[in-house]
Amino acid sequence: MARPASPWSQLSPSSRRVALEVLLHGPLARAEIATRLDLSAPSLTRLTKPLLDARLLHEVADAGQRAAGGRPLQPLDIQADVQRFIGIKLAGFRAYGVLTNLRAEIIASDVTEIGDQSPTAVVAKLEELAKKLSHDAADQVAAVGVALGGAVRGFSHVERAPFLHWRDVPLGGLAEATLKLPTVLTNDVDALMEAEHWFGDGRDVQNFATLTIGAGVGGGLVVHDRLVTGPDSGLGLLGHFPLDPLGPACPEGHRGCADALLSTEAIQVQAALALGRPVTYDQVMDLAQAGDPVAEQLVGRSAHAFGLLIAAVANIAQPERIILTGEGIRLAHVGERQLRSALAQARVPEASPLDLRVLEDDPDLWARGAAAVAIQRTVLAHLPDHRAMTVSR
Repeated sequence: MARPASPWSQLSPSSRRVALEVLLHGPLARAEIATRLDLSAPSLTRLTKPLLDARLLHEVADAGQRAAGGRPLQPLDIQADVQRFIGIKLAGFRAYGVLTNLRAEIIASDVTEIGDQSPTAVVAKLEELAKKLSHDAADQVAAVGVALGGAVRGFSHVERAPFLHWRDVPLGGLAEATLKLPTVLTNDVDALMEAEHWFGDGRDVQNFATLTIGAGVGGGLVVHDRLVTGPDSGLGLLGHFPLDPLGPACPEGHRGCADALLSTEAIQVQAALALGRPVTYDQVMDLAQAGDPVAEQLVGRSAHAFGLLIAAVANIAQPERIILTGEGIRLAHVGERQLRSALAQARVPEASPLDLRVLEDDPDLWARGAAAVAIQRTVLAHLPDHRAMTVSR
C-alpha cells in the first residue's frame, strides 16, 4: 500500500511558517499568531485554511478565554498525532529507539543489542527496532532519524564513528533502502541540541550551549536560533580542550584535557589506580559521596575541571543558558561544590549569573533527539533554504 503524502509537502512557505509557529509555541490564539508573524487577520485566515484542511492544525475549545468582543477564543494547536517519527541512538553495542509524535513526545521506546558492528548488521538491527516501535502505527511513520557519536555529512554519510569503528559508511542510503522510509543521519550531540532547541530547554531562548560528559566530552551551540556547525563538527575537538597542565594525559597524548579529566572511562581508570582495585563510575561517585578521601579528591578535581570548562564556554560564547547532561552527569551533583567554586574562579563578579540546566541522563533523550531532527527535515523540506525559517520567541 502506498504511503500517504506528507501534509507538509504541498504547503506554501507562508502557511508552513504559521504551522511551525504553532508547532513550537501552541496552542496560540489567532490574534497572537498574527502579532507574532506580522500578519493581517484576512491573511492569517487564508494561510490557516489549508492547515486546518490538512488536519495539521485544529481548534482548541477554551471557554476560559474570551476575545475583546466577548466571543470565546478558539486557539489553534498542532495536531501532534497526524504523523509519527522514529528516533534511534546508535551506541557502541546497543541501539535505543523511540516512537514520537510531531512534537517529539515519546509514545513508545525499545532497545536492542548490537553484536556485529558491520554496517549491514547494524542496518538489520535498525529495521528490527523500527518494526517493534511502529507495529501498530506503521502507516503513520513519516521518517526515521538515526544519531551516533561521530562525524556525519549531508545527513546521510558517516565519515567517522569511533564507537562503531566506522569510516566512510553510506549508512543513510543503506538504511533508507531497508526501512523504506526517509532516513536522516545526524551527530548525537547535534540531535540533542535540536531537540532542546525546538521542544525542550532551549525553546525559549535564541542562544544556548550544551555540554555532555560520558564516554567522551561533547558540546553544541545555538546562536541566533541556529545550530552552529562547521567542517570539523563531530570530531570531538572539545574533548581536547586544555583544563589542567598537570593533569593526566588522554590516549591522544594531550595532558589535562577535558577527555582526560571528565570522561567516565578516564575517571574509572584513575580511581582504580588510586584505590588499587577495579571500580565502576557509579562506585567512584558513591565512594566520594560517602567521604572516601581518595575518591573525594579525584571527583573534586574532575568537578573543578568541569566548572572551568563550563566557564570557558560561558565566557567565550556568552549563551543565555547552558544545558548539562550525559551518562557522566552525576559528576555535576556529587562535585557541585567544586564545580561552583571553579565557575566563580573563572568568571568576574560583574558577569551575569549563569542559567545552568542539568538534564538527567536517559538513553531515550538521545533517541528523541534523532526523532527531532527527522521532524525538522520533514517540516522544513521543499523550502529554498532549510535554515532560513526562524520563529518568534
